Order: sequence, then C-alpha cells, then structure tokens
Amino acid sequence: MSEYPIPIKIEPLKEGGYLATSSVLHGLIAQGRTIAETLEIAQDVARKLIESHIEHGDPLPQELSTVDLGKIELETNIFVEVVR
Repeated sequence: MSEYPIPIKIEPLKEGGYLATSSVLHGLIAQGRTIAETLEIAQDVARKLIESHIEHGDPLPQELSTVDLGKIELETNIFVEVVR
C-alpha cells in the first residue's frame, strides 16, 4: 500500500457547498455539502484515479510521490461548527 500527498484547492460554491480540484491530479473534481464531506469525496476520487492509472499502465503525474509516514508533518486548519 502506498500513500500519496495530493494538493487540492477547496472553494465555496455560490449555490452552497464546496468544490475540490487538484492542479496535480487532473480529473480530481469533488463536490460536497461541507468541507469535511468534500475532502472525503476528493480522497475517494483521487484513489480511483490513481488506481486507474496503475491498472492501465499509465504513468502517474511526476508531482506525485509516495510518502514516508514516519517523516510526514502536516499543518492545516480544522473547521468547527458551533451552534448557539
């Protein structure tokens, strides 16, 4: 099993919800109602795209490389909804 870090951009949609795309993994487009849901869908789409590349013998984008999980550091924001 390999893991790949894939940069994605998430933007809000005018009609509501969010859209995720990647400049590295072309074809990665995911839409969800929340950021968390959009991220989950984007992960699934990315996995299917990478599996398809491998299955068909197509090269993966050069920007993708496997991650040594013992060395990875990640800094990001989390979104917390508070209802008052």
